[in-house]
Amino acid sequence: MYFEDGRWQKFTKDVVAESEEQATEKVLSILGSKHRLKRRQIAIREVREIDPSESEDPVVRYHFGVSGRG
Repeated sequence: MYFEDGRWQKFTKDVVAESEEQATEKVLSILGSKHRLKRRQIAIREVREIDPSESEDPVVRYHFGVSGRG
């Protein structure tokens, strides 16, 4: 979740990372950059590993050589 416009917004983000800590840092960096959020405005509730074929993010799919959708 992140705090913007006076309320908390839910989000999901798929990233390629070697560890949960690296994934957390990457998401904080991406949200800070794209939405101009401070780290204190972001609350990450869950970090989990997914099958790359489940991802809709083209960067994740390309990294693991997944073609097409689904």
